Amino acid sequence: MKNKNITISKINQITDSYQDYLLDDLQDKESAAAYIQAALEEFQENGKTEILLLALRNVAKARGGIAKLAKKTHLNRESLYKTLSSKGNPKLNTLIMLLHALGFKLSIQTIKPLIDDPY
Repeated sequence: MKNKNITISKINQITDSYQDYLLDDLQDKESAAAYIQAALEEFQENGKTEILLLALRNVAKARGGIAKLAKKTHLNRESLYKTLSSKGNPKLNTLIMLLHALGFKLSIQTIKPLIDDPY
């Protein structure tokens, strides 16, 4: 068996290539919408906001950057970075405003209830 020597610089190169590919793909509105939708579904399954916030950060970067998003939303750039960080916890109105500025909207779908629906 050959010894596979993977260096940190090689890992960084692969990671950078993937990030470049992702940001290029997210410039397409349909790809970005599917990416955010997948992150939202993941959030609904496990309750972890980090995935959704990462998706929003990546879409923002791909579609002009955080500074541009801050201008469009009239939010302070530093505050926006904090809101979209892995520790962020945006209010619903902030989330809706961010989605709108990125060209998307939040929508509601019916699902099978967890308990019998009395209505």
